[in-house]
Amino acid sequence: MFRALALAVAVAATTGVAGAQASGTYKSTVKPATKTSTVKHTAMKKESQAALQREAKIPEATARATALAEVPNGTVKSSELEREKGKLIYSYDIKVAGKTGVEEIAVNAIDGTIVSREHETPKMEKKEAAKEAKKAK
Repeated sequence: MFRALALAVAVAATTGVAGAQASGTYKSTVKPATKTSTVKHTAMKKESQAALQREAKIPEATARATALAEVPNGTVKSSELEREKGKLIYSYDIKVAGKTGVEEIAVNAIDGTIVSREHETPKMEKKEAAKEAKKAK
């Protein structure tokens, strides 16, 4: 008889919790994260130059030489170490005498390979500079 009573109490307790969950009377104390807070947190995180430099495996001088070898008779106008599309790269804007715009060469800071090469017209350069200034704010 004691077993029957214990079984009945256990069934009643389980049914009560299940019934409360099914009826919507069970209340969760965990608040779900909102998309806005998650996106805001991720967007605000910016890596420092020191952290990026510690991660780079290729010295900047080696990457610069690789970029200049890609653009004969070019002069580095600007450069930066950045993470772009998940890759750590050295980005170089290289000016060639007699040509408008610059050649933008991206060198992988981990293995030293050329990631991309793109000619930027003066209009494209201006647009990119405005985008970078807005991003910096």
